[in-house]
Order: sequence, then structure tokens, then C-alpha cells
Amino acid sequence: MSNFVNLFKYFVITLFLVSTFFVKDSFAGEIVLDGIYKGENLYVENPYTTAGVGFCVSEVLVNGNTTTDEINSSFFEIDLSIYNFRYGAILKIVIKHKDGCIPRVLNPEVLTPESTFIIKSITIDKDGFLNWTSQKEHGRLPFIVEQFKWNKWIRIGSVKGKGTSGLNQYRYGINFNSGVNKFRIKQIGSNKKARYSPSAEYFNNVPEITFIPGNGGKTSQKLFFSGFTHFEIYDYYGKLIKTGADTEVDVSRLKAGTYFLNYDNKSEMFIKK
Repeated sequence: MSNFVNLFKYFVITLFLVSTFFVKDSFAGEIVLDGIYKGENLYVENPYTTAGVGFCVSEVLVNGNTTTDEINSSFFEIDLSIYNFRYGAILKIVIKHKDGCIPRVLNPEVLTPESTFIIKSITIDKDGFLNWTSQKEHGRLPFIVEQFKWNKWIRIGSVKGKGTSGLNQYRYGINFNSGVNKFRIKQIGSNKKARYSPSAEYFNNVPEITFIPGNGGKTSQKLFFSGFTHFEIYDYYGKLIKTGADTEVDVSRLKAGTYFLNYDNKSEMFIKK
């Protein structure tokens, strides 16, 4: 009787280990796509497994529900029309795949929302925050925050959009230069074209930052700023060499020559000896 019990235990343990192995092998990773429904289906390139037997994708879920699409082929379609989604409905597509292979979604852009926001207000407060209120958003696209300095618009951060049509309020911490500061936000939707808000301005009445050795001066080791500032260093041919934020910059490893320096709200130059 004891031999029978031991044999039964061995059989159960062996069955469990084999089952665990095959479950792990059938699902080794997943691709997650978030977006909105715009009336179009997704197409997936589905390679063979590394063993050369069977296809990579093991399961596809649409908003948590397993699809009935035929996934055992080199290319397959995720048919979203059968769910009767309303236009603009929020979607989460999960493509589970086996180990050692990765499927490829051929047209993920069909889930990208369109940029439709309208800015109701955009202001800068003295505490160092850019505040804006928007409405008529269509999908959770990020708002990209830009600052105008050194004669160009520079991305300084982003805030995830709420994606609802009502009034949405946002806040983003910013750093001021001396003098006039100008900020705006932009959004890029499914057509890849940027849409911009009006700009907001703030005058920061503090002394301008200077640097040693000064405009056109020579140095062999470091640049010293009179205060904390963001900076960019370009070589004579316009190639970006160094960027950061500090009160000093080590330039000892730069080759001898003329360099252009962007800092605070100014663009100047120095010579590396």
C-alpha cells in the first residue's frame, strides 16, 4: 500500500512539473497597446517560435477578453469591429507571446488619439508653475511643455493628458531664467503634426547670470557661472558637445578651439586653450 502511495505522489509531482513547464513555455512575454478605437483593425506579423514549431503569439486580449481571431498564421488581423465599440472608446490590447520570439504590430498608429484640445487658459505663477486648463481632449495624449530660450523652443518635460472632453486642469513645475520667460505646450496626435497652445510669459526680475572667463574669454579647465543655470556647449561646427545644469562646467577635455555657450537667457562664446 505504501509503495502505491509513493508512486501516486511521484506521478502527481511529475505531472505538476511538466504542466508548469509547458505553461511557462506558452507565455513568456506580452506586448501591451493602449489607445482609442477609431474604426480600424490591427495587423500583426507573427513569426515562428525559436524551435520552429508553431507560431509566436499564444493569446490576444481586447479589454481583458480573449479574441476569437485566428492567430496561427504568419500574419493575422485583430478584428475590433466585432465588439461594437463606439468611436473614441478606450482600448487595451494585450498580445501574449512565447519565449525567444517577438511579434510585431504593423499599424499601432490606428490606436493613437487625435489631438483636439482647446486651451481655455494658460498662466505662470510666481511659485514657478505653468498652469493650463483645456477641454475637448480626445484620448490620453501627453502635453509636451516647451520653453523658449537661446532663440529656439526647447522641450523641458511632459504631462499625461486626461483625455476627457470636459475642463481639465494641469500644472507643471518650471525653472526661470533671468528676464523674460516664455512657455507653451504642444500635443502630437495620430497625424504626427504638432498642435500648440498660446504662449505664456513671466518676467523674472533677478540679476542676469554671468560666466568666467566671460564672452570671448579663454580657459583651459572650467567655466564658472554666477548662479545655477542650464547650459549647452556647441563646437565651432554647431555640434552639441555638452549639456546640463550646474554652477560650473569642466571643459578640460575639450579640444582647443572656439565654442559657443548657451546659458541663462544668453548665447555667447569662449575659447578653449
